[in-house]
Amino acid sequence: MQRPNILYIVADDLGYADLGCYGGREAPFGPVSPNIDRLAAGGMRFTEGYANAPVCSPTRFALMTMRYQYRLRGALEEPIHSRSKGSTTLGLPPDIPTLPALLKDAGYRTALIGKWHLGYPPAFGPLRSGYEEFFGIMAGGADYFTHCSGRGDHDLYLGEEEHHEVGYLTDVLSRRTVDYIRRVADDARAGKPFFLSLHYTAPHWPWETRDDRHLAGDVAGNLFHLHGGNVHSYRRMIHHMDEGIGWIAQALREQGLEDDTLVVFTSDNGGERFSDNWPLVGGKMDLTEGGIRVPWIARWPAVIPAGGTSAQHCMTMDWSTTMLQVGGGRPHPDHPPDGVSLLDVLRDPGHSFERQMFWRMNHRGQRACREGRWKYLKVDDNEYLFDIPADERERANLAARDPARLDRMRERWLAWNATMPPIPPDAGVSLGYSVKDMPQR
Repeated sequence: MQRPNILYIVADDLGYADLGCYGGREAPFGPVSPNIDRLAAGGMRFTEGYANAPVCSPTRFALMTMRYQYRLRGALEEPIHSRSKGSTTLGLPPDIPTLPALLKDAGYRTALIGKWHLGYPPAFGPLRSGYEEFFGIMAGGADYFTHCSGRGDHDLYLGEEEHHEVGYLTDVLSRRTVDYIRRVADDARAGKPFFLSLHYTAPHWPWETRDDRHLAGDVAGNLFHLHGGNVHSYRRMIHHMDEGIGWIAQALREQGLEDDTLVVFTSDNGGERFSDNWPLVGGKMDLTEGGIRVPWIARWPAVIPAGGTSAQHCMTMDWSTTMLQVGGGRPHPDHPPDGVSLLDVLRDPGHSFERQMFWRMNHRGQRACREGRWKYLKVDDNEYLFDIPADERERANLAARDPARLDRMRERWLAWNATMPPIPPDAGVSLGYSVKDMPQR
């Protein structure tokens, strides 16, 4: 098997059914995600894939380390807040082996374009964790036109230097990605592949489309944009991202790299205010399905049969472990992955294996365990048992009907949790809004 180029595309706060290929409805302007839908049609779509967390920076720790994020102090923030700028503890330590670092050791060129959100220089940063190049934002979110974070400071960087560039951020990231592919294409064709992380901020707040430059001043003091946005602008934001992915797919074709490039598309967590998570319940910050089940699409014409669908259970760190395997990288012996490779599934959509998965959240004391068709869930002081294939909306609590299974799954979660560091008292939870701002889901 030839080592592929790898393009890891991560959307921000995208809902499970926001895309056409996951049942999303057309917008008044037409299909919302035609280019992403084409990726799915030309590759494989996963229907029961999960994020490692229902909030952004913890998932990104798992993506980078291929391990449960709970092992690292910075990942216990829900999420890392821009107020942590200058912290020497809230970030991804440079001495932790990462996917880009291990692929770099295996001969890959590595770059991150887009959102980092794993701590700030000088203690942390993408160039300190395996990426040779970085262009994007360090914070959890930024205005799409001023490129300022929620603190009001300018947050677009080239390497570790501030970089000022005029443009709508989604388009700026897409065009930078096209430029990178063109720049490294000769090396890729000559046998030096690239690993490129493209981490969009779309469709994360503030709710700005290409036509909404006039909103930048209005949201400068609060990027949560609690007084604005709607389904229509939200879907336009997804469409702008989708157009950029179309430009990138065209660049891969033009450079003759399409067949030998593994493209993976997902979201860092479930959808937020204006997302469509149907048929799932909940969203960002929740361990109900709507907060953690996300789109997973993989296209690699040389290996993945077109048009496949898989119900294989998987989560973010599994995909990163897969990328390490296909890239010929070796895990660090002191930091073995918790992720499991999906390569056999990619080769054959009919292949499947048992995958037990665990989550926890400081927010509302949430717990979750997925095992086969069953899910154990705890929210506040309430415990639930759901048969997910029969009840994806998690409405029929079977805990009283099957107390023995509930007990077994609770004990398995407790046994797993005992292998993870405890959540310290000073770990932060940043919600941004509450029922005072909008009715509960």
